[in-house]
Amino acid sequence: MTAIIYLRVSTTEQATSGLGLEAQEATCRKVALLNDAKEIRIFTDAGISGALSIEERPGLRDALAAVKKGDLFIVAKRDRIARDVVIAGAVEQALRKRKATLLSAAGEGSGNSDEYDVSAQMQRLMFDLFAQIERTMIRSRTRAALQAKKSRGERCGQIPYGFVLHSDGVTLTEEPTEQATIQLIRALTDSLNRAEI
Repeated sequence: MTAIIYLRVSTTEQATSGLGLEAQEATCRKVALLNDAKEIRIFTDAGISGALSIEERPGLRDALAAVKKGDLFIVAKRDRIARDVVIAGAVEQALRKRKATLLSAAGEGSGNSDEYDVSAQMQRLMFDLFAQIERTMIRSRTRAALQAKKSRGERCGQIPYGFVLHSDGVTLTEEPTEQATIQLIRALTDSLNRAEI
């Protein structure tokens, strides 16, 4: 039996540091060894959202393609599979068709339970729904934080042309030469628009 380990982190920072991936891999390897896996294969999606479809996640797509009858499909937590109920269901369906077992190292909603076992199905759906709701809450908090930063005139993402980062490392201030260039571009655009009328 082969253990197919699937790892995923959402942010580029987590992917670059490797810390999230390393911790997931160590946890999943323990589960594979406890289940007497003869071979371990690892597939990774680094810096990829759990809301993306299977087709948009090369690591998940390849991991599912590698699964054979009797294999274990191991994740550190169910939300590594997906933060979307429909996608998580599609992954489970693919594994069921291949007669593979889904195991979560965290233990939530995993195992080879009968698809007609209502309580097991409810548990899996609840974990998947909580992961989806958590994704929505994270997005909401991020948007609110970015909006608050913008309203205070603080930098969000790249520094736009015409501004420089103030010495406080947070606030944007106008850069006179670039602001003059912006004004010139606006004036030329206005005169071209008037000429076309």
